[in-house]
Amino acid sequence: MAEDLQASILIVDDDRATRMAMEEALRSLGARMVPASSGEEALRRVLDEDFAAILMDVRMPGLDGFTTARMIRERSRSRNTPIIFLTSAREDLDTMARSYRAGAVDYIEKPPLPEVLRSKLAVFIGLNDMNRILSAELAERELTEQRLRASEENLRALASHLQSVREEERIHIAREIHDELGQALTGLKFDINAMAKSCADDKASVAGMSQHLSQQIDRIINSVLHIASGLRPEVLDEIGLSAAIEWQAREFSRRTGIRCMVEIAPGFTDPDKDRSTALFRIFQELLTNVARHANATKVTVQLADSELLTLKVEDNGRGIQDQEFESPKSLGFLGLRERVLAFGGSIDVKGQEGKGTRVSVSIPSLAQLPTVFHA
Repeated sequence: MAEDLQASILIVDDDRATRMAMEEALRSLGARMVPASSGEEALRRVLDEDFAAILMDVRMPGLDGFTTARMIRERSRSRNTPIIFLTSAREDLDTMARSYRAGAVDYIEKPPLPEVLRSKLAVFIGLNDMNRILSAELAERELTEQRLRASEENLRALASHLQSVREEERIHIAREIHDELGQALTGLKFDINAMAKSCADDKASVAGMSQHLSQQIDRIINSVLHIASGLRPEVLDEIGLSAAIEWQAREFSRRTGIRCMVEIAPGFTDPDKDRSTALFRIFQELLTNVARHANATKVTVQLADSELLTLKVEDNGRGIQDQEFESPKSLGFLGLRERVLAFGGSIDVKGQEGKGTRVSVSIPSLAQLPTVFHA
């Protein structure tokens, strides 16, 4: 492990005494010295490990320094490794130029002065250390990004799961309210009516009281039906998404006085339960936004299916601003985005000041790959 963190210098020279002298001169730099007595051995070394720099004699038997340097440069692993040629003082300018063409970054005359040798190599060792640190930081950053992406996927999967659980709870509560409480109130009303008939001949005031109680119970029954419908509209389960959209539009117009026109594409086929629930809840949220913020007098709704299920809701209100939709504080739109992303869909919001807002929701009709919870 320590060797992996230590810079390595490859010293290539056919003269053993020269190699040992350079190793001794560079020992204080703290780098690991790797000797090679020929160009062939140097090529084998660069196949096995990376080097901060290569010190190479130009004149060697067999593969000389020029040929060895070119072959090192041809290999991807060692292509950018700095090569410093060791040359004699007798070398001419043409030889120096040939050294640079072969891929050298510098040259030193033999025998090298220890101070010059250490000064030049210290630069490349420092650059190698910095590169290793940057590589480690980049690897750590990539790992962190992978963990963040996995965390986002986990959170999204959890949100989708919680949404499904909440929807099931709504269905259960709605059925309990409708079946149990609704039936009990209806039975109570029948009992009161029966009591009123039996007492009609004795006391006229009992009939008036029973009528008042009956009206109160009617109001309670209507409230129960309204609450149950809000939790889980029966029409969504019994007739399907398109009918539920039309029903909700009528309810919205009745409550708010805002005209709401629905256009269902010919031949529209209701999707599966999960997609139907998601689109219906998105539609409810969009209508709530219109009622609270848009100051609109008309809403147009379009529902279509092909490869994508599309829901478009457009109003003639004040027009939403980009910062309103994109703000992290806009929890309503954040919830809408999460609902859509759970199915691999998209949501597009465009507003024009004074002319209204158009929201387009698209969800793939076919199921995507199942969501996987990461450990």
